[in-house]
Amino acid sequence: MSEQKAPIIVKRIKKVSGGHHGGAWKIAYADFVTAMMAFFLLMWLLGSTAKGDLNGIAEYFKTPLKVAMQGGSGSGDSSSVIKGGGMDLSRKTGQVKKGESDTKKKSYNLEAAKAELERVEAEKLKMLKGRLEAEIDANPTLKQFKRQLLLDITTEGLRIQIVDEQNRPMFNLAGAELQPYTKVILREIGKVLNDVQNRISLSGHTDATPYSNQGRGYSNWELSADRANASRRELVAGGMDEAKMLRVVGLASSVAFNQAEPFDPVNRRISIIVMNKRTEDAVTKEASGVSIADEAAVRDSVTQAHDATPAQ
Repeated sequence: MSEQKAPIIVKRIKKVSGGHHGGAWKIAYADFVTAMMAFFLLMWLLGSTAKGDLNGIAEYFKTPLKVAMQGGSGSGDSSSVIKGGGMDLSRKTGQVKKGESDTKKKSYNLEAAKAELERVEAEKLKMLKGRLEAEIDANPTLKQFKRQLLLDITTEGLRIQIVDEQNRPMFNLAGAELQPYTKVILREIGKVLNDVQNRISLSGHTDATPYSNQGRGYSNWELSADRANASRRELVAGGMDEAKMLRVVGLASSVAFNQAEPFDPVNRRISIIVMNKRTEDAVTKEASGVSIADEAAVRDSVTQAHDATPAQ
């Protein structure tokens, strides 16, 4: 009997290539880093957002359709984190146009600066009034005419009025020749006015006593204008820069000091106004032919053109 041979068993081992040379872990690591970055950004946003804004965001994610349709703190209301929208499409409150926010901010800053300048200017005019009053009290010559020197603050600026008294007129009767003491008063005032930057307006006034020619030819209008110019010359002689004078007018008896008594001597006066910036601008625009209405129309047209210009 022949000997039986044992079967030969061959083991084949399947080798898997790759091992530590694979790149799948890199993708997982990148996802992890991205998730961590998003997490820290979320923490930072939560820490820097106001509580009211957080409530609006939370409300939006709870019921986004409801908030979007009905409006609210999460759908473009003026208290929302992202401006825009409103209660409905026809509502203007909360709507923000391109450039509107910057325009409003600039307008607000301009108005605030203008108000501050006017406040500072008013304080300076009050200080000037106090200085003039001190000069009058300290100067024996001026002090005796204190009752004829009236100082007050008006909407136009500081007003200095030199008025007639019954027995102490400023000018010769029916003429524009200044009395010697009136020249002293005006020259002393001129010295003080030269120290301020404001422009000056000067007006002459008479009482209602008419000329015998009943208004034909030379009248109270010419007389008041001549007296105003005579006063201007004395202010300049006292040291005031002539360039500071912006307006000299004669108003006759049209603006009476004592309206109840048109023939009262106090109506014969010289009115000097140290103008504030607003009055100075108004006088300048009036003289140049530009009215306030025209200026407003130009400003509105420029604003409308700015709003209609698309953002670049």
